[in-house]
Amino acid sequence: MKEKRSKRQEKRYLLVFLLMGFFGFSQTIGVVKDSLTNQPIPYVSVWVENETIGTTAEENGEFIINTDDKSKNLVFSVLGYERKVLKVSESASVFLSPSALELGGVTITNKKEKRQVEIGKTKSIIQEAFDNGPRMDAKFFPYQKEYAKTKWIQKVTILTDSKVENATIKLHLYEVDENGFPGEELLSKDYIVTLRKGIFKHKVDISEFNIQMPKNGIFVAFEKLIIAKNKLEKTITDYNSNTTKTQITYSPLVLYNSVEKDYLFSYSGGRWIKLTKEELNAYSTTRSVYEPNINLILTD
Repeated sequence: MKEKRSKRQEKRYLLVFLLMGFFGFSQTIGVVKDSLTNQPIPYVSVWVENETIGTTAEENGEFIINTDDKSKNLVFSVLGYERKVLKVSESASVFLSPSALELGGVTITNKKEKRQVEIGKTKSIIQEAFDNGPRMDAKFFPYQKEYAKTKWIQKVTILTDSKVENATIKLHLYEVDENGFPGEELLSKDYIVTLRKGIFKHKVDISEFNIQMPKNGIFVAFEKLIIAKNKLEKTITDYNSNTTKTQITYSPLVLYNSVEKDYLFSYSGGRWIKLTKEELNAYSTTRSVYEPNINLILTD
């Protein structure tokens, strides 16, 4: 009996080894570190250049991305460091250089914060959740003259549905570039938001950054973090073939509204793309797209 059990164990170990080899074959594993301190950099965005394959580095800087094509490029970006593009074959150890931040002069103002106005609300009352993977969608807020009385951006609100307690996302605010695309970041550091489990409208206070509503408008986006603490695994059984597979998703889901627009700005493959309503939904007959349910609260 001992000999039979030993053989079964050997077969089991061999199967595990083969499975590891199979799944590992199409993946690239690496770590991202600070070029000056040699310390790991958490939550770095990693993309296969010009493709929809992306991931996020863990808190210890380690990442796994689903490609092993040595000829392709990986794009590494995180606020506070210079963007870097490397071949997959050169990405086992990645060192990012801190970026030189240009800090403007300090303006002393009398911020009363007594008057508040929430902007970005839509007429649509139907909320839909999309699992768009690592793709990052931006919502544009045009400037209105009446914002002069409440010019400071105090809070960002975002409606999410999370199956994980304390799931995290990264918040981004962008100025508008000369081509009308999301441009330079307006936050001076990565802003990680921790979310409650369930469906909630979260209010994120960003008053510490002293950001005024830009005269040419502003883009706001959320970035889903493809990390272990946000991961959900679900076993799905196909009763026709009597087989099972593991479905992996990442929390949270951000709820979207249908709005009358011709396009949506989306970040994928290391660059911003202007997606038309036809590209987003080829079967739609309406002049609408889905954009994330994000609002801004302005104050004086």
